[in-house]
Amino acid sequence: MTLIEWLTLAGLCFLGAASPGPSLAVMIEQTMKGGRSQGAIAAVAHGVGVGAYALLAALGLAVVVQQTPWLFDGLRWLGAAFLLFLAYQSFRSPMAFGEAEGEHTVSSRQGVVTGFLTAFLNPKLAIFFLAVYTQFVTLETPLLQKLGMAGVSASVDALWYLVVVVMVSHPKVMAKLRNNAEALQRVFGLLLVLVAVRVLLQ
Repeated sequence: MTLIEWLTLAGLCFLGAASPGPSLAVMIEQTMKGGRSQGAIAAVAHGVGVGAYALLAALGLAVVVQQTPWLFDGLRWLGAAFLLFLAYQSFRSPMAFGEAEGEHTVSSRQGVVTGFLTAFLNPKLAIFFLAVYTQFVTLETPLLQKLGMAGVSASVDALWYLVVVVMVSHPKVMAKLRNNAEALQRVFGLLLVLVAVRVLLQ
């Protein structure tokens, strides 16, 4: 691949990552619950989940998901169930995001699991990367290049959400968010429910 092709791939991945969706809401919520470090952990874990799908697509296994309706539907239902679980947590125990620094109620492990599953339980990522990678992958494409493509996809996604985390965790922004913490938590929960319903109806 030429430099232009690598930049094109990175640009397409950025457009996909920057598209509004449940991942954005999850990253903001994790940051508000656990601060910048928690948001960063979730962002990197989300990137790893994206990278896993990207690697599957580069290796051609995403075709299996596309051509096996029951597998795609199964992942879709699992993804919707996970979003509903996150929404349930928001409604069940809305958090006051105004604790002192260091008094967070979420763990790093929760950030890893939430970030990774938010990406990995979205089978549309497989279809997205399958569509994107058809422009770059041929039968002669070496394994090292495929690994590099997956690495670029994961890195772009993680970097985008790290930028989001940094912006959200800015003291002035965080102060405004904390002033409306309970309402925002409810909004996040409702958003996740709506996205889950949309996923199930598609």
